[in-house]
Amino acid sequence: MLNHKLVLRCFEKQFGHKKCSLYTSPGRINLIGEHTDYNGGFVLPAAIDKCMSVAICKNGTDTINVYSMDFKQRLAIPIDGPKPEEQWACYIFGVVSEMKKRGAQPGGFDCVFGGDVPLGAGMSSSAALESVFGYAINDQFKLGFKREDLAKIGQMTEHNYVGVRCGIMDQFASLFGKDGHVIRLDCRSLKYKRFPFNPRGYKVVLIDTMVKHTLASSEYNVRRAQCEEGVATIAKDHPGVELLRDVTPKMLESYRDKLDPMVFKRCSYVVYEDKRLLDGCRDLNKGDLKAFGKKMFATHDGLSKDYGVSCEELDFIVDIARKNEGVIGARMMGGGFGGCVISIVKTGAYKGYIEDVKKAYIKKFGKDPRVINVVISDGVKKWNLRKIK
Repeated sequence: MLNHKLVLRCFEKQFGHKKCSLYTSPGRINLIGEHTDYNGGFVLPAAIDKCMSVAICKNGTDTINVYSMDFKQRLAIPIDGPKPEEQWACYIFGVVSEMKKRGAQPGGFDCVFGGDVPLGAGMSSSAALESVFGYAINDQFKLGFKREDLAKIGQMTEHNYVGVRCGIMDQFASLFGKDGHVIRLDCRSLKYKRFPFNPRGYKVVLIDTMVKHTLASSEYNVRRAQCEEGVATIAKDHPGVELLRDVTPKMLESYRDKLDPMVFKRCSYVVYEDKRLLDGCRDLNKGDLKAFGKKMFATHDGLSKDYGVSCEELDFIVDIARKNEGVIGARMMGGGFGGCVISIVKTGAYKGYIEDVKKAYIKKFGKDPRVINVVISDGVKKWNLRKIK
């Protein structure tokens, strides 16, 4: 986790005083249920011990004075001004603007932020940034938003100020995470249930391919449009169908010859992924982690072959995991076209697995993959500065 003292010292250096509050919001993993959130389905994320941190105080003006520790850049952003040119600043401006759309009146503030959520690795650093600013601004100005509201504000920031039509999973996990638990979230109703997940004798590890192909953002929106096309066709005969969440496997199969073949494949992945997730939660309730792991492998196959969002590097690592008896489940995680593979590995097999992946990956691609061990942790919080040592 990012050293909180560094953030506080940076704030003092930038603004000449120590009168600030400190907030953090974590990145997330998602065990199963990828690309289902914007289709109204289910996801199974958890907050992790990598976070975005912000030191902040009100300044009595209508300007946001912000310093990014990661980009080493300071900006003055008028609250009522145009959207900033710098993309990282659009997240902060977007959160404030979305709050204003909902009738709130946040004022100006001085802040410093930084984080240790790996960028481009599928752990949702952007949602952590939106969530920590949403929570901090809401608390500083006593705006009265609930955590659910803040998740929606973060999601709409992505839609309206960044141009990514994401679902709500990432923001929700960052705001509602709990130590030692995963969250089964119904992305349509936002009803959720926590499941204990702290398996003894296993590690959760992310292996970052260290690549992020340029297709990621544009193809994300293409996939969403393809899903919507499938829903529109099916809804002509079934008025109750609003999202792929409403489509059963049997119903979808009856449209095999009526849908564009590629659209059918995209929709098929999502419909069966929802079923896998619900079945996987039953596995967790029974303590059958091996059965759950098999569903992770099945998810990867669907993402790669039907949804078309994997890449050679991701498939290569999952193939190695599949052949290792100590790995009970692995799949690509995140939007795709690069980023991470998430694996559940027996503790005794962990060292050998990592060595095998690194050796083979370097030989194949000439890159050293980054290994990121994660611990499931709490969601967004305000820190007691007296307890920061």
